[in-house]
Amino acid sequence: MSDLDRFATWREIHQQPAVWRGWAKAFDVAAARDWVAAQAVDEVWFCGAGSSAYIGEVLVAALEGRGRFRAVATTDLVARPAAYLDGRRVLVVNFGRSGNSAETVGVLDALDALAPGLPRLSVTCNGASALARRGGRVIVLPEATHDAGFAMTSSFTTMLLTALAVFDPGGDMVALADALQAALPGMVAEAQAARLPERAVFVGSGPCAFIAREAALKVMELAAGQVPALWDSTLGFRHGPKSFVRGATDIWVLGSAEPQAALYDADLVAELRGQFPVSRVTHVAAPGLRWGFVLQVVLAQLLAVVWSDRLGLPVDDPFAGQGTLTRVVSGVRLHPVVP
Repeated sequence: MSDLDRFATWREIHQQPAVWRGWAKAFDVAAARDWVAAQAVDEVWFCGAGSSAYIGEVLVAALEGRGRFRAVATTDLVARPAAYLDGRRVLVVNFGRSGNSAETVGVLDALDALAPGLPRLSVTCNGASALARRGGRVIVLPEATHDAGFAMTSSFTTMLLTALAVFDPGGDMVALADALQAALPGMVAEAQAARLPERAVFVGSGPCAFIAREAALKVMELAAGQVPALWDSTLGFRHGPKSFVRGATDIWVLGSAEPQAALYDADLVAELRGQFPVSRVTHVAAPGLRWGFVLQVVLAQLLAVVWSDRLGLPVDDPFAGQGTLTRVVSGVRLHPVVP
């Protein structure tokens, strides 16, 4: 056993292969696909806040060219509901680990007030939540995904895989689980061997760019801001964000499975290694599986836990005693939606 096993977050990262296998057997994906097809909508919106919003961004990039999909963060929709709910026939897919965050409730209120007839598909890890009670067609994930730790880990990946199974037939959740099970020992060794950097950068192309966004957030959350982290696209990084690199800034390039994009990943790796000799530039290989980009976030989850522990932080609640961030976002005052 690892000394890090004392943290729920570490255990929740490691449980992901078993959770995915069990969920692949239990989830009636055919019924969910049939229900979606029956809604006859013009567009599908993937909604959530924070990591749950990033799920939508990953999905839109992964589903490019396969339909009309849009990522709409609940933090945007709640602030300006009338700008979004303008009479279009859309399917609102809402992701929520707790299903009780203020923005989740705010979106449900906005839909009730401005677009009560729109179909809703909700994906949550909490079957007792507001989202589960008011979310229309509801997919409740296994209780194990309702992470006890502050950071979303198994909840993020399992909600993402659930939506991929519904909207992108052809992937294999069990094969991904097997691949992660085989890769985990190497990932753990890599995370434990990595130095604690001054800053961290994650970049990628297509869905990997938004996996990079989630990776950067995991590092900042679990390091309680003590390791600033940036994300960008592989090609976008040169256009100003590269100025973030200084001193012991370490960079992870999340490799794309698409051959054209992979060429640009390799070019950037070579360039950065030449320009920043103090930085450690890691090219994370693209897993050779459909939806393989989901595996790439696991390395970042592990790195975030290792660095949080080295900083002497309580990994499962890195902001304990500060009150600035909590597991379920609080302090948001919802204003009434006027039809």
